[in-house]
Amino acid sequence: MLRLIGNEGLRTMMRSYSSSAAPTTKMFIDGKFVESKTKDWIDLHDPATNEVVTRVPKCTQAEMESAVESAKNAFKTWSQTSILTRQQIMFRLQHLIKENMGELAKNITKEQGKTLVDAEGDVLRGLQVVEHCCSIPSLQLGETLPNVAKDMDTYSYTLPLGVTAGITPFNFPAMIPLWMFPVAITCGNTSIIKPSERDPGATMMLMEMLNEAGCPPGVVNVIHGAHDSVNFICDHPDIRAVSFVGSDQAGKYIYERAGRNGKRVQSNMGAKNHGVIMADANKENTLNQLAGAAFGAAGQRCMALSTAIFVGDAKQWIPDLVERAKKLKVNAGHVPGTDLGPVISPQSKDRIHSLIQSGIEEGAKCALDGRGVKVPNYEKGNFVGPTILTDVQAHMKCYREEIFGPVLVCLNAETIDDAIEMINKNPYGNGTAIFTTNGATARKFVNNIDVGQVGVNVPIPVPLPMFSFTGSRGSFLGDQHFYGKQGVKFYTQTKTVTQLWRETDVSHTKAAVAMPTMK
Repeated sequence: MLRLIGNEGLRTMMRSYSSSAAPTTKMFIDGKFVESKTKDWIDLHDPATNEVVTRVPKCTQAEMESAVESAKNAFKTWSQTSILTRQQIMFRLQHLIKENMGELAKNITKEQGKTLVDAEGDVLRGLQVVEHCCSIPSLQLGETLPNVAKDMDTYSYTLPLGVTAGITPFNFPAMIPLWMFPVAITCGNTSIIKPSERDPGATMMLMEMLNEAGCPPGVVNVIHGAHDSVNFICDHPDIRAVSFVGSDQAGKYIYERAGRNGKRVQSNMGAKNHGVIMADANKENTLNQLAGAAFGAAGQRCMALSTAIFVGDAKQWIPDLVERAKKLKVNAGHVPGTDLGPVISPQSKDRIHSLIQSGIEEGAKCALDGRGVKVPNYEKGNFVGPTILTDVQAHMKCYREEIFGPVLVCLNAETIDDAIEMINKNPYGNGTAIFTTNGATARKFVNNIDVGQVGVNVPIPVPLPMFSFTGSRGSFLGDQHFYGKQGVKFYTQTKTVTQLWRETDVSHTKAAVAMPTMK
């Protein structure tokens, strides 16, 4: 029977939030939680109160080197460990995550701000990847073909790369790390994770669980920091592959810098996800789906449905959408009944306010303004209420830029063809959705839209992990996506063996210098 994570280490971690003095976040190196010796720390604030929750180190060069050295040494034995042993660790890890989902969610709400129910969804979607990793042995099978020539056979192995790294964003503190290190290590790699300095607690709790699951020291290591740690990962010669989810600026930088150093990179970046609303759609269901996808997690999702295109008479539904949005409750994430928590930081709040104002100044109408929302007892929190801008045009800044807040920008189109053209002209390609009861319309949309992930009456079409997360165009750089079959390909390489065993001795009088034809 598994010993659950309710041990002294986790209790200490959770108690730290009620301490009068801000605790420090430790590194995780060679299977141990280690205090950094750095003199440079980052204060992590509760987004609902802006009180300091913990202090996150900017790890020293020596500390980051020790993490890579630990991963490099562990790879020698881990890559030779039975794949069934690696699979069993994933079975145990998924059990521990299930048992401790509530504690993980509390940590996420405290550090990131999202509601408890949304934080549980964050954990659950990551857990699904861990569960899928239990099937990786069947995805890592090689190929074989006997008798490719006389007495000759060819076969291939699917092998791990070595030390890999993951750089994760603030908006999904559990899900995104779980997109990365479980796939990497089940394939036989070792992993360095650099969680967001804004909310690393969930990653640290996952490391506690990984230890509990029996993962050997050094297989996964965690470092902390900002720009210097990112540069370290991109430049270190022993790191073979880098996974990243985050902003456009950082994603392009990491892709280019790590790529110049010969590393594989998968970089998922910004988005402007459009929902197309047809007049024949189920009105009640569509408006509820639209409000949930636009304003859930305070709009801080890379798959948030942040843009709505109302086709034809569907624009008459906007007042009803506004009324639904008005009913959403804004409060601290741990308060029961809360629909929207705070955004991550005061700087993020200011940027969202600025983009709303720019839309108004450029001619958009503010049908619902969430900038003045007041939350009793949380006056210092980073709260923005649901906001709806209508009559938005493609040239406006509020349309061109990812707002990453609870703001829905609404455009109008005469026909489905116009809507498709508008979406395809937008540089992003993460996700899109159409709401309709007409199969021919849906099929036309699916076949003609140039976006990597498409939903039909599904507002946030993030695929389950037996598929891959396939953002495209300006939303992704790389050639293999996260999790699913493509995730396994990203973390593995192919070795092909051709062998010749003659049934009879063959003697040659001279060396053959012509190209072998293998007949």
